Amino acid sequence: MKYSLEFSRRIAHHPFIIVVAGLAPATRLDAGSGPADESQVSPSRHGLQVRDATAAAGNASADIASQAAVGRDIRALRKSRGLTLAELAVAAGRSIGWMSQAERGRSALSINDLRRIAHALGAPISWFFAHDGVPEAERGYVVRAGSRRQIGSVEGGLVEELLSPDLGGAYEVVHALFEPGATLEEMVTRRSEGSGYIDDGRFALWAGGRHFALGAGDSFRFKNEPHRWRNPGAGRTVVVWVIAPPVY
Repeated sequence: MKYSLEFSRRIAHHPFIIVVAGLAPATRLDAGSGPADESQVSPSRHGLQVRDATAAAGNASADIASQAAVGRDIRALRKSRGLTLAELAVAAGRSIGWMSQAERGRSALSINDLRRIAHALGAPISWFFAHDGVPEAERGYVVRAGSRRQIGSVEGGLVEELLSPDLGGAYEVVHALFEPGATLEEMVTRRSEGSGYIDDGRFALWAGGRHFALGAGDSFRFKNEPHRWRNPGAGRTVVVWVIAPPVY
């Protein structure tokens, strides 16, 4: 049975008796004073031990779930970047087998591992900590307004946040905020289909050799075509994008 590094540390410093299925009969983990025979432990002390053990097990489950979520993020980002498992493993200084286990949430990741992986994928290391504090029941389903993950670059007056819970689906939903005058100067082409809804402001779009002047309530779509954009207004523009497959 494997545990995350954090859970191992909790057990190593745990002051009470921990009973784990599949291990030898419970033994005291500390060398402090007190009765060695579990039958001599007072009911109140025993109740505290049970509650503490339950809390530790709950924390371990949360750690494992978070580790699995990070693994899915790594896999989705790798695929969106067009990298093979071997290429990412080389960039991270790890074996292909280890990287495969990491993507499955079965390898404990150190900060240095995450830093190298984030660098190879062109993502901020904070991307992998967005799952912390998210209720397990909401992971993969819900993104709270204050928990959106920033993607892309803030350069050029554009701030993008991921509205999808992760990048593991067939498409991604992105909240894009364009400052006045923000411009994508050169045409870019992505192997994806993109649709957008102008939630607020004005938006100029060049796609398919055409120019479109759009405003709040308008929407658009293009696929595998060179495109560029600009916010021609004096105020901010908000666009909600749906992109398939995910490109971030």
